[in-house]
Amino acid sequence: MKGAIPLSVFALNNVEEVVYAVVESGGRQYKAIEGQAIQVEHLPYAAGEQIELDRVLLIADAKSVKIGQPVVKGAKVKATVLGEAKGPKIRIYKMHPRKRYRRRQGHRQTLTQLRIDEIVRG
Repeated sequence: MKGAIPLSVFALNNVEEVVYAVVESGGRQYKAIEGQAIQVEHLPYAAGEQIELDRVLLIADAKSVKIGQPVVKGAKVKATVLGEAKGPKIRIYKMHPRKRYRRRQGHRQTLTQLRIDEIVRG
C-alpha cells in the first residue's frame, strides 16, 4: 500500500511513557517501575508502611536518561511494604572424600516485598 504508515512508526507514537529507576538496597541493584512489585533483601519494616529508597542510581524514560555519580541528586523512590517472603532454598554440601565427612545444610533468605508507588525525579 502506497502512502500507508508503517506499523513500527504508529506503535512508537502511541507508547505510554514508562519511567523506571535503578535503586540500591542491601548492596544489590533493582529495577523499579511504578505500580510493580519487587523483592529486596530483608528490611526492618512492617507490612503497610511507606518507605523511601534514596539510593537512586539511574532514572530513565522514553526521552532521557539521568545517571547519578554515584546517586541522582534529590531522586527518591516511594514504596509500600507488602510483606515478607522466603527466597529459594539453597543447599550447602560439604564432603571430604575417603574421610567419612559429609555435611548438608539448607538456607532460605527472608525477602521483603515492595510495591513501587512513585518515582520522584531529582
